[in-house]
Amino acid sequence: MTSTAPSPAGTAEERRSWVPMAGLFLAQVLMSFNVAALPVSLGGMVEDFGVPPTVVSSTIVVYGLTVAALVMTGAKLGQRIGWVVMFRVMIAAFAGSALLMIVSPTVGWAIAGQAVAGASAAIIVPSLVALIAENYSGAQQATAIGSLGSARAISGVSAFFLGGALGTLVGWRPVFGVVLALAVAVLLLSTRLRSDGGNREVRIDLVASVLIGLAVVLLTLGFNNLNAWGPLVATDDAPFDVAGVSPAPLLVVLGIVLGQAFFWWTRRRAASGRTPLVDLRVLSSPSERAAVYAMFVVVALEAALNFTVPLYIQIVQGRSPFDTALAMMPFNLTVFVTATLIVRFYRRYPPRTIGVFGFVLTTVGLGWLALVVTNNWETLPTILGLLVFGVGQGALVTLVFNVLVTAVPKYLAGDVGSIRGTTQNLASAVGTALVGALLVTILSVNVGRAVVEHPELPPGLVAQVDLDAVNFVSNDELREVLAGTDADPAQVAAAVALNEEARLNTLRLGLLVLAGISATAIVPASRLPRYRPGEVPDPSRGRTR
Repeated sequence: MTSTAPSPAGTAEERRSWVPMAGLFLAQVLMSFNVAALPVSLGGMVEDFGVPPTVVSSTIVVYGLTVAALVMTGAKLGQRIGWVVMFRVMIAAFAGSALLMIVSPTVGWAIAGQAVAGASAAIIVPSLVALIAENYSGAQQATAIGSLGSARAISGVSAFFLGGALGTLVGWRPVFGVVLALAVAVLLLSTRLRSDGGNREVRIDLVASVLIGLAVVLLTLGFNNLNAWGPLVATDDAPFDVAGVSPAPLLVVLGIVLGQAFFWWTRRRAASGRTPLVDLRVLSSPSERAAVYAMFVVVALEAALNFTVPLYIQIVQGRSPFDTALAMMPFNLTVFVTATLIVRFYRRYPPRTIGVFGFVLTTVGLGWLALVVTNNWETLPTILGLLVFGVGQGALVTLVFNVLVTAVPKYLAGDVGSIRGTTQNLASAVGTALVGALLVTILSVNVGRAVVEHPELPPGLVAQVDLDAVNFVSNDELREVLAGTDADPAQVAAAVALNEEARLNTLRLGLLVLAGISATAIVPASRLPRYRPGEVPDPSRGRTR
C-alpha cells in the first residue's frame, strides 16, 4: 500500500506501508540479539561443553571478525545478485546458524555456527541500508534509518533479560531458539520488500577483498589482545614476540599498512575505470568523512561504556548480571527512545547542530559520571549521567548514519552499508580494547600508590598477596586470597578498602578520559552538513552542503 504526500520542499513524496520496514527492523534485532545473547550464554556453554571460558568466547570473536572482514565483499555480492534475493538467502543462513547453536554437540559446532552467522550478517548489514533506500524516501527514509539504531538498543536489553531468564530456568540453547524464530519472522515479512534486480556487470575486486579482510582481522586481533599480550612488551600469554615486543601493536601497525594499501588499490582501480570493492565517492566530501569519524567515535564510546560498567558491577562489586542490566537500563532505554524520536528534529535543526549538541551531551554525561559515580549505581546523580549520555548517543548513532545515506545516490546505498558495518565493528573492538588497557594501566598506578598510603599493610603481606597482579577482583575474592596469608582482621579490612578505593578511582579516571575522547569529536561534528530546516537533499541532483 502506497500513498503520495507533499514533501517539505513541495514535491510529491511516495509514502509506503511500514510492513516491509518491520522485516528490516527485525533483521537488525536478529543480528543484535545474537551478539548480545552470546555473553549471556557463556556460563552455560562452558558447563555444557566442558571447556574453558576463553575457548567459548571464541564464538564472539569469530562472529565479529567474519562480519568486519567480509562486509565490503558482501555489499558487492548484493549489488551483483540483487538485494532482496541475497537478503532472503542470508536470513535463511542465519536461521541455519541458530539451528547449529541449538543442536551443537561440541564447542566447535558452536564456533562454526557463529562463523556462518557472521558471514550472513556481512551481507545483511549493507542490504538493510540498500533496501531502506529502495523502499523509502524523504522523511520515511530518515525514520527507517533511525529505527535501526533503536533496534540495536532494544535488542541488547531484551537479550539480557530474556537470555538471562531462559539461561537460568531452562538452559542456554533456547536463547538461540529465539534467534531462529526471529529469522523465520523476517523471512515471512521479506515478501513485502521491493528491489531492483542485480547488476551482473558488477565485478568483485578480489585483491581489495583480501587487503581489507586481512587489515580488519589484524586490527581487531591487535586491539583485542592489547591487555592479554601486552600493549608494548610481550607478556607470558603472548603467542610469540619480536625482540621482546608484543605481537598486539605489531598486528595493529600491519593492519594500518594493509588498510592504506586497500585505499591506494581502490583509487587506482577506480581511476582505470574498473569497479572498486567500495565506491570511495561515499567519502568524497569533508561532511561524509566527518560523519564516518563521528560514527567511529560514538560506537567506540558505547562499546567502552558497555565494557566498563559491567566490569565494575559484576567483577568488583560481585553483583549479578541482572543487577548489571538494571544499572544499564536508563542508558539503553534512553538510546532506544532518542534514536527513534530524533528524526522529528531533522526539519527544525541541521545535522551540524544536532551532531555538535550530541557530542556535547556525551562529553558532559561522561564527565558528570566521572565526578559522581560511587559504589552504588542506583543513585540519582549516576542515573542522570547515564540518561544524558544516552540522549547524545541515541541522537548521534541515527544522525551520522542518516547523513551518509541521504548524501549519496540510491545505487551507492550498499557501499554506505559496508562502510557502516566495517566502521562499527572496528570501533567496537577498538573501544573495548583501549578502555580495557587504559583501566588496567590506571589500576596498576592506583594500587601501587594505595599500598604506599596504607602503612598497615606491611611489605611482607603485599608480597604474599601480590596486589599488583590482582586485577579487577571482587571484595569476596580478595578476602579468599587473604585467607591464605597471615593477615589479621585489621589488615584484611585495609586491603579490602584499598581494593574499593583503587578500583573506584580507576573507574572515575577512565570515564574522564572517555569524556576527553568525546570532546575531540565536537569540532569534526561541526563539519557535518548544514541543510536548510526541513530539507532532505536529492543526491541525484548534486550534493548540497
